[in-house]
Amino acid sequence: MVNAAAIELEPKTFEASNGTEVLYRFAVPAKIEEEKKYPLVLFLHGSGQRGSDNKAQLKHGAKAILQNAEKLGQPMFVIAPQCPADKTWAPYRIDFKIPADEKPKNPLLNAVLALIEETASKQPVDRDRIYITGLSMGGFGTWDAIESQPKTFAAAIPICGAGDPRTVDRFKNLPIRIFHGDDDKVVPLTGSQRMFDALKEAGSEAKLTIYPGVGHDSWTQTYEDVEVVRWLLAQTKSD
Repeated sequence: MVNAAAIELEPKTFEASNGTEVLYRFAVPAKIEEEKKYPLVLFLHGSGQRGSDNKAQLKHGAKAILQNAEKLGQPMFVIAPQCPADKTWAPYRIDFKIPADEKPKNPLLNAVLALIEETASKQPVDRDRIYITGLSMGGFGTWDAIESQPKTFAAAIPICGAGDPRTVDRFKNLPIRIFHGDDDKVVPLTGSQRMFDALKEAGSEAKLTIYPGVGHDSWTQTYEDVEVVRWLLAQTKSD
């Protein structure tokens, strides 16, 4: 495995047209070849890494993804934004009294999605290979992002999160792998199970991996599994 300390993600700031500022870390391929385009992964951290230091979001996930990508010989871009302490990527609870099409939009998540577009327009990003993944609060954000902009992404990996099962028709054709521990006391397994069941009923080929005896930390073994990253990077929008 590549030394995590050797992996650099440069601190950056982005201001969206809605006025929302996004602190984020950005990794680029070590060598960019002319006329070549590269995949991009958007990583959404959990609630424990919120803040304004533009650093805590690297505690879990992002570097492990880069490690495995390097192990696979796959250069890529990674964007790891940081959520402010008083905000979330997406609501933790769904108000089913509000129609799915009338739910309020999250300015922060919209700004992050605008950052993806900005990056893809200025860097040699393969638009057929833009991916999203997140853990816990970032798992909620992953579901919300693919609900909001399903055509942006080639695949998604939500980990120990939850979403709105009423919206699965919007992304039922998107390759999705879901991961959750069955002993999760923070975000119950029902959050992922409900989304998986709704997707399967809609005809999706999504897959759910349940880790027996695992609590809330279902992300470490997921992101450290090179086969998970191999699967992610193999997905394209043209498939």
